[in-house]
Amino acid sequence: MKYVLDSHTHTLVSGHAFNTIREMSLAAFKKNLSLLAITEHSVNMPGSCHVFYFENYRILDRNAYDVPLLFGVELNILDEKGSVDMTPELLSSMDVAIASLHPPCIPFMSRKETTDCIKHILNNPLIQIVGHLDDDRFPVDYDEVARAAAANHKLFEVNNSSLAPTSYRPGAHDNYLRLLEACMKHDVEIILNSDAHTDTLVGAHDFSEALVKEAGFPFEKVVNDSLSHYFSYLKPEIRDYFANSLYL
Repeated sequence: MKYVLDSHTHTLVSGHAFNTIREMSLAAFKKNLSLLAITEHSVNMPGSCHVFYFENYRILDRNAYDVPLLFGVELNILDEKGSVDMTPELLSSMDVAIASLHPPCIPFMSRKETTDCIKHILNNPLIQIVGHLDDDRFPVDYDEVARAAAANHKLFEVNNSSLAPTSYRPGAHDNYLRLLEACMKHDVEIILNSDAHTDTLVGAHDFSEALVKEAGFPFEKVVNDSLSHYFSYLKPEIRDYFANSLYL
């Protein structure tokens, strides 16, 4: 499969990543990507950046790097009600928003609590992607959340880092097979993301692609295949901003 973008990466300001924006963009260029999203961990992640950092995204030129960039956020889900650690006002200014369950920011929950939580996230119009919903410690009813994703035109991520031998998330492989089965049942599209915390992993989709093949998931339902496919999930103003320069 041809990949033209990576929509989930972190720079050193996330607190446990290792490279700058410039270094990540150069890595994307060397991987022949057409677009890269920088999605720093939001403020409740220990060691991550202050709210001022996200507010200051407005000074950045998305086209001033080795590849065009989006500047977004990986939100921390805070409770079973789907609360996140960014105000709606600031969140509405992000190019792309991923919401994820991170143990430092939320206690482990029951299957019902996790399912209800993700359904709230999928109902949030300011969030486009649910990140790495693959951890045994957060059991979820995949059929129910896939139905909610279909109703709200949202993406589930298949996270390459979760499937790597270095991953700390238990059960990712089998949980992704269940998630993809539910996505096929309810006609939900997915995105493959590297979740790169170092420049060497930008654009890495090897483990996630292998799993997609194993699941028999149709590659035409993977939005990394074209910029227009991906941008159909983002705000119209982001699509319009890039429309001329990226020939959407």
